[in-house]
Amino acid sequence: MPDDALFWSAASLATILVGLAKGGFAGLVILGMSILSLVMAPARAAAIMLPILILQDVVSLWAYRRDYDSKSLRILAPGAFLGVALGAATAAYVSDAAIRIVIGVIALAFAVNALAGFGPRLARTRWASGPVAGAVWGALSGFASQVSHAGGPPLQIWILSRGLSRDAMAGTAAWYFAIVNLMKAPFFAGLGLLDRQTLLAALVLAPLAVAATLFGVWLVRRLPPDRFFGVIYSLMLVTGAKLVYDGGHMLMRGAAP
Repeated sequence: MPDDALFWSAASLATILVGLAKGGFAGLVILGMSILSLVMAPARAAAIMLPILILQDVVSLWAYRRDYDSKSLRILAPGAFLGVALGAATAAYVSDAAIRIVIGVIALAFAVNALAGFGPRLARTRWASGPVAGAVWGALSGFASQVSHAGGPPLQIWILSRGLSRDAMAGTAAWYFAIVNLMKAPFFAGLGLLDRQTLLAALVLAPLAVAATLFGVWLVRRLPPDRFFGVIYSLMLVTGAKLVYDGGHMLMRGAAP
């Protein structure tokens, strides 16, 4: 189990952010993963976060047990499984540097999308909605989730087109990612990433994970999100840019003679 103070600081902050995301503040998973990926290999960071995510799923499912759209879940699930399987199949051939760049680009794209308001406009287009689009967005979400737990943006683009209430959107996302995270577990285990050290680190972070999720559920029902997300998206821009820079530097150093 890691004993580095920098790791535990980053892991604790990431766990809190992911807990808030599970409570309904979608997008914070990307920021949490970005922060943790700054201090360790992204694949190992994703493996540590997976048991925490599954534990947080239990809490968020209880909180949103009556607020979800089952039709959306039935449309998304098959594509999500395909995306998860594809992400796992390619993981063994992708370097840490490339994964850092992918996570950084996703973080940057999500932050720019949120700050510029492209998501709601994209969700209103004809090709962004419907069962076929749902399967495609589900596959993209599953792939991004398997690679870096960053499946939120594709899901949100499609789910915005459904015209759901605030709680139904949060609940549908909670149920969707609970299903996806269970899909991912066998693939992470098959890659040898869910080892003893990973599970012990997740166990230490478990109480914080539960508390952060409960706080996120409480907060999402009381706090106007505009100001909160302004700070979050700004941090996401910074961490995303840092990951892209670090990944690019690693690639260039590896290619140097």
